Amino acid sequence: MYYIVESRKTFAQAAEDLDAAVRRNGFGVLHVHDIGATLRSKGVPFERECKVFEICNPRQAAQVMQADMRLNMALPCRISVYTGGGQTSIGMIEPDHLLRMLSDDPVLQPIANEVETQMRRMIDEAR
Repeated sequence: MYYIVESRKTFAQAAEDLDAAVRRNGFGVLHVHDIGATLRSKGVPFERECKVFEICNPRQAAQVMQADMRLNMALPCRISVYTGGGQTSIGMIEPDHLLRMLSDDPVLQPIANEVETQMRRMIDEAR
């Protein structure tokens, strides 16, 4: 259900490299949520780093919503870069699992498989 890899890179370098990998693979970065910084800015003592990248491939997103408009609530896709125990990790919830939980429309399976393959490639490139 999850695809998570550990990186030897610093948090900042892994985040920068993920941003580049997303763009290289034909997706756009819609927004990056710096959850760690946001929590700290609200006075919450949070020592870990965490950035969530909202990414999208417009063609694939349109295909998903044409099959089942309710799935707009599962978009855009997300990849996280985060730290814990002195380690940087990059991960995602696998689109294939997520869409199968939300819809049984067979049209979605090849789209989800393609997106998952592309997202795994992005994560592996940023690793």
